[in-house]
Parts: sequence; structure tokens; C-alpha cells
Amino acid sequence: MEIARPLYWNIGAIGMINYILALAAILILVYALYDRIRLWRHGKAAIRFDQAAERIKGVVLYVVGHWRILKDTYPGIMHALIFWGFALLFIGTGLEAFDHYSGLHFLHGTAYITFSFILELAGLAIVLGVLMAAWRRYVTRPSRLDNKPDDLWALLLLFCVVVTGFLVEAARLAALNVPVNAPWERWSFVGWFLSPLFAGGSQAAVLTWHKGIWWVHVVLSYVFIAAIVYTRLLHIITTFISTYTRNLKQAAVNAIEKMEEAETFGVNKLEEFTWVDLMQLDACTRCGRCQDSCPAHLTDKPLNPKQVIQDLKAHLNEMAPVWAQKKTGAAAEQPPEVEAKAVSGGVIADDASWSCTTCGACTTQCPVFIEPWPKLIELRRYMALMESRFPAEVQVAFRNMENNSNPWGIGSATRGDWAAELGVKTLAESPDPEYLLYVGCAGSFDELNKKVSTAVVKILQAAGVSFGILGAEEGCCGDSARKLGNEYLFQMMAQQNIEVMKGYNVKKIITLCPHGYNTLKNEYPQFGGEFAVYHYTEIIAQLIAQRRVTLSKRQNLKVAYHDSCYLGRHNGVYNPPRQILRAIPGVKLVEMKRNKERGFCCGAGGGRMWMEEHLGTRINHARIEDVVQTNPQVVGTACPFCYTMLVDGIKEKELQERYRASDIAELVLAAMDKGKA
Repeated sequence: MEIARPLYWNIGAIGMINYILALAAILILVYALYDRIRLWRHGKAAIRFDQAAERIKGVVLYVVGHWRILKDTYPGIMHALIFWGFALLFIGTGLEAFDHYSGLHFLHGTAYITFSFILELAGLAIVLGVLMAAWRRYVTRPSRLDNKPDDLWALLLLFCVVVTGFLVEAARLAALNVPVNAPWERWSFVGWFLSPLFAGGSQAAVLTWHKGIWWVHVVLSYVFIAAIVYTRLLHIITTFISTYTRNLKQAAVNAIEKMEEAETFGVNKLEEFTWVDLMQLDACTRCGRCQDSCPAHLTDKPLNPKQVIQDLKAHLNEMAPVWAQKKTGAAAEQPPEVEAKAVSGGVIADDASWSCTTCGACTTQCPVFIEPWPKLIELRRYMALMESRFPAEVQVAFRNMENNSNPWGIGSATRGDWAAELGVKTLAESPDPEYLLYVGCAGSFDELNKKVSTAVVKILQAAGVSFGILGAEEGCCGDSARKLGNEYLFQMMAQQNIEVMKGYNVKKIITLCPHGYNTLKNEYPQFGGEFAVYHYTEIIAQLIAQRRVTLSKRQNLKVAYHDSCYLGRHNGVYNPPRQILRAIPGVKLVEMKRNKERGFCCGAGGGRMWMEEHLGTRINHARIEDVVQTNPQVVGTACPFCYTMLVDGIKEKELQERYRASDIAELVLAAMDKGKA
């Protein structure tokens, strides 16, 4: 691959013009990038430079290693060819320049042959990757891609830069009249293969071709550099920034600090986002992986996470000149409505914000860790706390949580009644157990999930685990309140729970609900609630491994496990539930097509449990279709919300005769001899 080494690349006026063009391209790139960074800095501060080692590791793994991208095979290989080819050519250009200007001249002999061969492979990889991209974008055209002129120009520019480089090399080999049997020229195999294109002419004619193509190659290369910030090529830079500044605590929503002093809550203007949020708008390449995984989008709701990011980016570009005019004091040239446009309910429709289940699929699938769903939470916060603008069902849930510390609105004094005949002691009665069993609202008040609470208690008792409950002193964890935007209510409930738990010197907590698990484990530390938190499946899997729980009753069931978003995607707990099911005699564990990190939401997260699905089709119905395709006897889960949604989905689809839903704890208890170890 010809990256330097033309016959006259630094001679006289030609060399001077080359250097001037190179400097101009670099200056344009630097200025444009600086200008873009200034735009991002209109956002609020965000701490995303801590844990440098972990962040660097992520860049190596996810950017250089393409760990996420390659999980989608065809586009993954396509992008890897372009990226690694481009990286090698970039490094090669630097080495060539250093070799020339340092005076060391180490690129000769075997070193040069090896160097040339590697760069030939790199250039060929880019050409192949670009052709794969063009085929996919303009021939197969998957629905998640929305083609724009910018996409075509980026591919054409990259393709032409590489191809002209090969042609320059071919012309040079032809002009030098390289002997056919010269051992070194065959290592520049692409240029050698193309060199016959220039055969038959005089050396002077070939040199003219060489010179002309070289200038085309050089100008295209500098246009490529100068255009980076102004095109989708910007992701060459933002990919590194977005991955490095990724949220290392993805499962936790950022807290509103000092709520009593805050004048506004949530986001209704772009500058109320953080600078990381604004930078992520530029990092998005519209690859569509998020939309392909979004349960709301896939069930025809008015939410497309890719479109959310793109709409916000369009508004950012609208605001750029407005902010620039404000800084310089110049007269406004933009129409007033641009600045006055609200983000919540304007740029992003209310129905789109309320459709999100906060399942995390968008961020988990995004190659560069862009976070659509936390941005939607910020919009909900504005609607809930600043304008009291939310669906009617949400108002009922808020009132119930305020009055009785549970979304059902059942008297909080009855919270421990389900355990009255199980011999479970409260911490007030026995204050020093090893674990606090945090039951949660569903396990305390919902008739279906009270059975799960009972099963977990019997299993723990049979294994001799020391635990207690809070009973009436337990409050709602606040997950639904926070995800629905009512941060004030969430913080009030969180602080009350933390105070009670600390009053009993709680160190370890077992939760029944993944939403409670995520909240206590990842969000309570924001308010000083530092506890060791476990989901019950983690504990039971451990008890089975230690043979403290013996499963002897054969079940003879084909079970498909449904991953809860908050247990799986948000917290990475995939194996313990499956280990439990495999340990039950007679259970054959099967996987639905969408499982683990690609699992499909039940539709109840993000507070959607308390809202009706008025738009599109029901998410739990789409999940039941996955069950039908797998055809198990039982669909197992370890989440009360998922349990409810699966039971309802099976019933609504009139499939009770073929399938049933069950919590894993119930299956374990059934496999224990008379419910005992």
C-alpha cells in the first residue's frame, strides 16, 4: 500500500504544497473538533474520568478489540476490517514519516518488505470492509439503517483514498521498471497485481500518471482528515471518548443532589444534560442496534432510542449558533422558536418518554455505550417534578407510595402479614440475623408473589440460614418512583429505609425482586446505604452447591428461563438462576431465542407495571411469542414483575393449557422432599 514513498513526495514546490495542504487539513480538524467540544461543554459537569485503569481497559476491549461490535457478525466483521485496516495504515503512515524525518531509515530490507506486506493487507481489509458496508447499506438494506448522503460520501471517500493509494504504488512499480522476478516487489502484492495497468507506455508517461494519481490520493487524504468533524467520520474520535467516559455504574440512575436547593429538576433544555450526554449525541452513528433491541419500538410504541438521540443531536445543531451568538453578544439570527423549543414534550414527545421500560437493552447493545434510557428518565423528572405532567395511572401509583409506601395502596401495617404462620421473626424481635430478607412490595402484597415469598422463606429455613424481615417497618424500595421521574419521593423512601436498616445494623440483604436488588445494591449507596446485597437466586444457587439444600423430587419439566432485565442486563446475574434449574432433577433447561443480554423485556420495568399499554401491541404478548417458539412446559422467572406479566400474557393469549409461568423458588420448593432439605 502506497502511503508515502512516491518518487518526488518532498521535492521543491511539490513538497511545500504537500506540507501546506497537510497543515491546513490538520488545522481544520483541530479547530472543528475544538468548536464541537465547546458545544459539549454547554452541558453540566459529569464525573467520568475516575477509575482510569478500568476505563482504559474498556477502550482496549470495546474499541480496539471490537468486543461488542463483533457480536453482530456481518456488520461486526465489516467494521473490524475497516477499523483495523485504518489503524494499521495510520500507524504505517506515522512510521514512514518518522523513518524519513528522523534520519534513522530503518525501513529497508526485510523490515520494509514486512512493513509493505502488512500495509497491503490493511488497505485490502479497508476495501473489503467498505464493499461489505455498501452491500449491506444499499443492497440488503436492513430496516434499522436509514441512509443519508453523508453515509455514501464517507464510504466513497474512504474507498477512493485506499484505491488511489494502491494505484500510486502500481504506477511507481511500473515506472521503476521493476524486474518480474525481483523478490521484494511481490510483497507489495496489490500494487504489483495492478502494475500491468500502466504497462506499455514510456517511463515518462507512467511517471505522469504516477504524479497525477499521487496528487489525487494526497488531496483526498487531506479532505478525509478535514472532513472528519463535519461528517459521520466524527465517530472515529467520539468512539474513544464515549467508551472511555462510559457510565461504569450503568444500573444506577444519577441522583439529584441537594434537592431542597435545586430550582429545576430533570431536563427541558439541552444544557441541562451533562456534557457527556451532549457528546454522546455526536458519538451515535445511527447503526440501529438499540432500535433492534428496544421492546417499545418492536411493539410499535412511539419510542425509537436511535431517533431520540438523533432528534436531540438535530436540536444541538440548531442551538449551536444560538449559543455562539450569546457568547459573542451578536444579534440573534436564529428564529426565537429554536431557543424556546422544549426538549420534554417538544423535541421528544411525551409518549416516547413514557414508553420506555428502562430495560437497558439500548445501552447494552450500543457499541459505544450511549445511554438513551437515562436521558428519558431526566425528561420524566422534568414532567413529574416541574409540571406534574404524567399519565393518570402514575398519579395513583405516586399517591399509594406516598400514603402506604407501596404502589398497591394496601395498608403498610399489613406488610408482614404474609409471614405470620411461617415462624419468621422480624428484626425487632430478633435483631442479629446474618441476613435481612428484604421482601419488597410485590412479595408482601401481591397474592401471586406472596407464594414466592413463602417458598423462599421455606428454602432458607430448611437450609438453616439465619435471616429476619422488617415487617411493617419495611418500606417500598422506591424503584418505580425513581424510574417514573419522582426523584423526591424516591429519595424520601430510600432515606427512610436506610435509616431503619442502619438502626438494626444490617450488613447483608437478600432481595426477592430484581428491582429492589438493583436499587438497594446500586442506588442506595448514593445516600449512604452501603450493604452487601444478594438476589435470592444467588443465595439458593450457593446453598445447592454447598448441599445445604437437597433436591430429590423429580419434576420432569421442560423449562425456559426468562431473564429479568434488572437481574440480567443491569447486574449481570445470568448463571445462578440457570444453575438452580439445572440442579432440579428432571428439569430440562431450554433457552428462548432472545436470552441473557439479548433477552426481551416483560414490559413492566421503568414503572410501566403501573401503566396501561394504550399504544402498539403489548410487550408481554411479544415475549409470550418467544415462549411459543421454544415450546416449554414452564417459563421460569425470578422477578415478581416478570412473573405477573408472564402469567397475564399466557392467560390473555389463551395458552393456559399449554404453558404456565412459575418462579424459580416455587420450582425449587417443589423439588425438595416435603419442602425440606
